[in-house]
Amino acid sequence: MNILVTGAKGFIGKNVIAEFSKLDNYFLFEYDLENNIDELQKFINDSDFIIHLAGVNRPKDSKEFLEGNLGFTDQVIECVKNTERNIPVLMTSSIQATKNNDYGKSKKAAEDALLAFNKETGNKIFVYRLPNVFGKWCKPNYNSAVATFCYNITHNLPIQVNNPGYLLPLVYIDDILEEISNAINNESNLKEDGFCYVPVTNQIRLQDLADMLYRFKENRNDKMVPLMSNDLEKKMYSTFISYYDPKEFSYELKMNVDHRGSFTEFLKTVDYGQVSVNISKPGITKGNHWHHTKNEKFLVVYGQASIKFRKIDEEKVYEYITAGDKLEVVDIPPGYTHNITTISETDSVTIMWANELFDKDNPDTFYLEV
Repeated sequence: MNILVTGAKGFIGKNVIAEFSKLDNYFLFEYDLENNIDELQKFINDSDFIIHLAGVNRPKDSKEFLEGNLGFTDQVIECVKNTERNIPVLMTSSIQATKNNDYGKSKKAAEDALLAFNKETGNKIFVYRLPNVFGKWCKPNYNSAVATFCYNITHNLPIQVNNPGYLLPLVYIDDILEEISNAINNESNLKEDGFCYVPVTNQIRLQDLADMLYRFKENRNDKMVPLMSNDLEKKMYSTFISYYDPKEFSYELKMNVDHRGSFTEFLKTVDYGQVSVNISKPGITKGNHWHHTKNEKFLVVYGQASIKFRKIDEEKVYEYITAGDKLEVVDIPPGYTHNITTISETDSVTIMWANELFDKDNPDTFYLEV
């Protein structure tokens, strides 16, 4: 299938190109500001589907709203008519189309033009009134609070929350891509009023959004990761880290180092415990303790180690020999005192997961030799 994408270099356009160009069954024509009307006609002549994303939302003169939104949509319609073919047209409009402002009125006019085109010719159309779109590659300090907040916070710049209680309606870029795919396959989600919609949307108070993003930044210090079971938080975190300067992608962890090696906390979660990295020198034994409820998983990824267990009220000792060249997870259940000893000539490196965060006031850790 040949697909024309207008506004190919915009935020949604770049994501559409990245998504569909990797699929073998699609060929994409990319149309943007540097192209002309003759190229538009040529692309449409050879297209089987049109994803119409081009538009104006921040003009120098309000007259440009109609020229960029209605005017260009009329050109697309005229080019489709010239082919005398039924070429489905998907257009991304805005929830602003119901508002009495210059931008909203221009988007409504573009919608009406497509609806009239459909009524006149029967040409298939898909019109999506999108709320605020967020995700990677959205331009900051332009028309997206999410993009601006993410950019400024990751670059240590201030943000301004003018209306803290405003409930911001949001849709994630990947959910839009999935819905565009649905439309291409004639499986779009359709409302009773004839407009299409993306079924997965979110909303959040502006102040709550700002607080969430500041918390994401602090996560580098407290080692916490967001609640991935929360759909909005998961998508917002992916968006947030995409705004870091490439020079700031890495950050240091605090290593607790002594003569035995080191122990470093890597990640902490609200509901899935924490992950740490243990490095032990040859011959060193760590542990010799047990837990009432806390449980762990050990994974030796480098070197070789002996992991020993003993039920606290028994004498029998169990031993597992694990090494980095044959990955094997060892469960550490409660009620067993346990230790780990490096038996290789090199340091051993062990990834350790605990089902709960360490609480210094209630460590649930009791010394007992294996």
